[in-house]
Amino acid sequence: MKLNPRINEWAAALPGFSQLHPLQDDDTLQGALRLLYEVRGFLEAISGLDEVSLQPAAGAHGEYTALKVMRAYYVDIGQPNRTIVLAPDNAHGTNPASCTMCGANVVPVKTNDGCTDLDDLARLIKEHGPENILALMITNPNTAGIFDHHIEEIANMVHEAGAQVYLDGANMNAILGVTLPGDFGVDCMHFNTHKTFSTPHGCGGPGAGPIAVRSHLAPYLPVPQIMMADDGSFYLDKDRPKSIGKVRSFIGQFGVLVRCWTYISACGPNGLRNVSEKAVLNANYSAALLCERYEMPYFKPAAKQFCAHEFVTVPKTLLSTGIALVDIAKRMIDFGIHPPTMHWPVHNCLMIEPTETESKKTLDHFASVMLRIADEIEKEPQSMPHAPFESVISRADEVAAARKPQTVHLPDHS
Repeated sequence: MKLNPRINEWAAALPGFSQLHPLQDDDTLQGALRLLYEVRGFLEAISGLDEVSLQPAAGAHGEYTALKVMRAYYVDIGQPNRTIVLAPDNAHGTNPASCTMCGANVVPVKTNDGCTDLDDLARLIKEHGPENILALMITNPNTAGIFDHHIEEIANMVHEAGAQVYLDGANMNAILGVTLPGDFGVDCMHFNTHKTFSTPHGCGGPGAGPIAVRSHLAPYLPVPQIMMADDGSFYLDKDRPKSIGKVRSFIGQFGVLVRCWTYISACGPNGLRNVSEKAVLNANYSAALLCERYEMPYFKPAAKQFCAHEFVTVPKTLLSTGIALVDIAKRMIDFGIHPPTMHWPVHNCLMIEPTETESKKTLDHFASVMLRIADEIEKEPQSMPHAPFESVISRADEVAAARKPQTVHLPDHS
């Protein structure tokens, strides 16, 4: 989890923001509407696309909204048969779920060395019929931590089929200020503002998942849309005949979008590029420290193949001692390190994302812990299934905890 600057929390708590009600008259909301309008502009510039809707509540909700928008567009132009969505087999799990919610069928595309297999993509387009393809959903950089260097070719293939390229923007902190999704062929995307722009990420906290689209999709965006009048005032435009309607009562968490505005304003264009450069540097630095002990299928410095903002390790040598991946994760807890994502995007992997705000001291500490764990596994693998050794509670029986939870009521000391 990255650092959340205190100024963001201060801004979101200002009475002029925190004490508003979304059903107030527009003329009493001018400061808030101006901020939201400017967030729209920021995200349009960062995406290289034409119009942004701030209404979706989080990333998966943004996917759902974008799919509804694309479906509405094709229905409107007389192509309702486009219901096939292609997605690489290492796509985020929410991608197929969002498609199902919108009545679309997901077809997985093979990946080769972490990237989309162009031959399989071409085969699937032909097999299912170009006239039936709605979109390709792709994350770039992807979950393997790789920027797909075939992205322009992929986009051209999808566009030749008359379909749309949808970008899952969960990993935007690897490319901010470096490249624009609109420049590499994206037609529609969502932002995880609660991740990319520093606000609370994870643990089921509040989110906001704005979507950005090209001009041909803009008429179908949700209402209301935040607009600026000729006199410079701001208003909520509800008169959009082709809109898919509301997907939420108002917008994604307003406080998250205040934090987003604050973070982008504080960084500026050069600062946003610095965010990406640091995220990529931190990931590659950490991977380089660990790659001799923790095998990495996609990080290959000798072949000049590096990672983006995160890296994947499949520690086959350590696992061959008989320990399980979860043993490594549980041992990390003893050193105050939260275990990373496991078994995704491939089986028996740890997916590690240092983020841009970690210091070299923290990264060195993390690497030293991981190397110590590797030493322990090689010397005494039989002890690892009992980790963590020094935490307040020992390893829980997760199956039993799920089936027969035992809750403890703590005394009220208020």
